[in-house]
This record gives sequence, structure tokens and C-alpha cells, in this order.
Amino acid sequence: MKCVRALLRQQCLRLQDQSVRPAARCDALLQSVSSGQPGVLHKSQHQVLRNFHSSPVCLSAPRDNVRRDKSLITHDDLFEQAAKKAKVKATFNKVLDIYTKRDIRRRGHVEFIYAALKRMPEFGVERDLAVYNKLLDVFPKEVFVPKNFIQRMFNHYPRQQECGVQVLEQMENYGITPNMETKVLLVQIFGEKSHPMRKYQRIMYWFPKFKHTNPFPVPKQLPEDPVDLAHFSLTRIANDLDAKVSVYQLPCTDVTESGEEITLPHIVGIQSPSQMELLDQHNPSRPVFVEGPFPLWLRSTCVYYYILRADPTPPDEKVEQPYDPERCLYYPLQLQLDLDRDFGDEETFDIDDLDEGPVFAMCMTSQGHQATLNQWISGLQQNNPILGRVPTLFRLNAGPRELDAPADTESGHHHHRPEAESQREESQPEEEPEVIVEAELKRRQGRKQ
Repeated sequence: MKCVRALLRQQCLRLQDQSVRPAARCDALLQSVSSGQPGVLHKSQHQVLRNFHSSPVCLSAPRDNVRRDKSLITHDDLFEQAAKKAKVKATFNKVLDIYTKRDIRRRGHVEFIYAALKRMPEFGVERDLAVYNKLLDVFPKEVFVPKNFIQRMFNHYPRQQECGVQVLEQMENYGITPNMETKVLLVQIFGEKSHPMRKYQRIMYWFPKFKHTNPFPVPKQLPEDPVDLAHFSLTRIANDLDAKVSVYQLPCTDVTESGEEITLPHIVGIQSPSQMELLDQHNPSRPVFVEGPFPLWLRSTCVYYYILRADPTPPDEKVEQPYDPERCLYYPLQLQLDLDRDFGDEETFDIDDLDEGPVFAMCMTSQGHQATLNQWISGLQQNNPILGRVPTLFRLNAGPRELDAPADTESGHHHHRPEAESQREESQPEEEPEVIVEAELKRRQGRKQ
């Protein structure tokens, strides 16, 4: 009897928050129970049990809205809110601290780590080892460590292990070598016999082997000055210690007579003594070509360069010059060995000899139009007087927008494009273009044959 009264009192306390009518109904039930009517008591027990197991929260709309407001915020929203201030390392670390301090059990840590890995390039921390270690610290410690060999056999907590391997793979893609702190975190999180720990061991085995194998390494921080970047890029392309880099024009802003400001591009070129010798031996009746732009990737930065080249020398005009025996003291450039050959030896070899023609010089500029490249050719004439007697043709492709747009604004024609082949007429007579066109047609017919 006392148990029934206690249940009725609890039901009445719940119904008082909803309306007044259920409260009066509870009083009537209590009076009937105290009077000792058996039918009413049986009915009240049945009703109390039915209403006791029902959830009144489902019937109320305001509490549904409260639950919806208290739902977990997506992890991308955390980084978007932090990105409103500034996308820097301190902001990224602040988001990690907020997440780790919000819940001790770290609910949804796998989704959070995947979201953080995706947003790391935006904050500029994709190459920071300390940030990767802090991201691994988000995992709960000593929870995913297998306790026996059976758990290790059945891949204990596979989803969390895949997430840990993904963190190490992103470090591998950006060339980040883990340290001892990374190893300690992985042992605390997944144990010594786990997939992330094996991935760590593979990285530590191969990375030191391939760290210094590149003979032409690219620095992590490229120079921001365009002239210094062009100097570094041209030196890397030429790969000749005797090559000389010349700065023909520095970037500056000039004011015309009409008061209009014009931004002049930088022009940086490179030429080696062997290229100057080849250009001096070039036949003046044959033209030289300025071609480009050609892309060159330095990590995530793309630069463009132009070359001054000529067509291959015809076979009937080639002159074989004897090798100088003192040109190289380490190994001979030519060997004449009289060896006894057997009848089964083959003296013929299948060699694909492809002559692409000599390259005389290279340059880099921020505006790849013909007027800028003319200044480069004029600067080359100081050390190569033969360029004043050799016709120069421009074969300029449709370059990227950052190279073509400034040229269009300077010339005043928004839809102007440089011609595929245009001749410098200031140093040629009137009949010279016809001769050049005929030579060009003959060369193309020879290639087709």
C-alpha cells in the first residue's frame, strides 16, 4: 500500500509541471486509494504503471528545441569560427585546446582529427612537427592498447588505428620526420604492436636514407624577392658553374609624360661561356628563336622561363672538330682502341640520335610579351655582337594570366596577343623577310619528309 502511494506521488509531481488538470486527477486517485476501494486501486495501479513508463519529454515542443540546441557542433564549424580571426598557428592550437578541455572522454575525436588534417594547409601548419604531435595528443591514452595477443590479432580498435596511420601518412607526404615525442605518444595511445607504430618504424627507417640523396635540393623557404627567385631558378636550370647571371632590368614604377604610372618588369638572364662560343659560331644567315614560356616547379611555386635557341645544324654543314686531349684530365673524351673482334660480334648499334638544336641563353621575366624580350635580346648583344646580324623570331605561346595580363594593360589593348613568329625589322633589309620565310618553309618540308 505504501509503495502504491509513493508511486502515485511521483507521478503527481511530474504531471504538475504540465497542467493543472492532471494535478486534480492525482488528488482524486489518492483519495480513492485512501478510502480502500479495490476497483479503483486496481485501475489506478494499471494507469500509474502505464503513465510511469511513458516519456512526457516527447510531448513537449520546447524541450525538443532545447535538445536540438544542445546537439554536438560539427568540427568544421570550430575551424571556421577560428578562421574568422586569423588563419595562423596560434589559432589552430587554440582550437585543439578547446576540444581537449571540453570533454575528458574525447567523444568524436576521430572525426575531429580528420577535420583538423584537412584544415592544416589553410592555417599554414602542414609542415609543423609540434602541431602533429599535439594532434596525436587528442587521442585518449591507454584505451586502445591491446591487452593480449588475441586483441592484437583481430586489429584492436581498427577505426582509431586507421586515423593514427592517416596522421603519419600526411606527415610522410610533407616530408616531416617524427621525433621521440611522436613515438612516446603512439606507444601510450596504441601500444608497441600496432599499425601506427609499424608505420612510424617504416618512416624512421627510410627517411634518413633518402634525406640527402637529392644532389640539387630545394630549400623549404623560397626567396620572396622575384629577382632572387629568378637567380636561384636559372642557376638550377643551367647547372653550369661557369654560367653568369645578369640582371638586365629591376622591377620599378615609371611615370610617363602623360602622368600615367607604368610598372616595369624584372629581366634576369643567364649564359655560360660555352653558350657564347656556340652563338659566335652560328651561321648568321639562319635565324634564332625566342621560345616560351616554359614552366618550372619549385615545391608549390611555379615560375616561367624563356630560351634563345636555333634549329639543328644540317648534316651537310656539320664539321667534326677533334677533341682536345687536355680538355678533361679525369677521363678521356675519345678512345681509339684496336680490339680483336669475333665474327659473331655486331658492329652496328640502334641509336636514336635526336638533335634538338643548341640553346644559347635563358631568361626570366614577370611579363612575357615581345617588348620585354626585345630588351633581353638587346642586353645580350653587348657580349654577343653576332645577334645584331642574326634575324630573331619570337615563338611565344599563350602563357598564364599572371604573365599576359600586365602586358595587356601596358599596351592598352585588352585582347592583344603576341604573334607566333615576328621578326625584328630594325636590323634587317627589306628583302630579308622573304628569305627567312623561304628558309622556314624548306625546314618544315624537310621535317615532314
